[in-house]
Amino acid sequence: QVQLVESGGGLVQPGGSLRLSCVASRNVFSTNAMGWYRRAPGKQRELIASETSSGNTYYAESVKGRFTISRDNAKNTVYLQMNSLKPEDTATYYCNALVRASNGGSWGQGTQVTVSS
Repeated sequence: QVQLVESGGGLVQPGGSLRLSCVASRNVFSTNAMGWYRRAPGKQRELIASETSSGNTYYAESVKGRFTISRDNAKNTVYLQMNSLKPEDTATYYCNALVRASNGGSWGQGTQVTVSS
């Protein structure tokens, strides 16, 4: 059974921080590269950060230097620390294994992040 449960979103002022968490079922997390995606209103879902099981990371230019992805392999959990948040970061955030995301796999419910004063 596939399970992806994201949490940690909320309303934050510009310049603020949030930490998102995603617990994945073992068959999803396993040795896969895990990624954080987001979908802003009226836009397509995009990959913003990923980390392989060996610790190699990728960041989209829009979040580089502000967001940090990390994973706890023992807990099947991936995190996204988001600092210096901007209104344009407002979106629903999702996690998934990169291979599942690219092959049409299912998604969790996501967690809403709203950056507004």
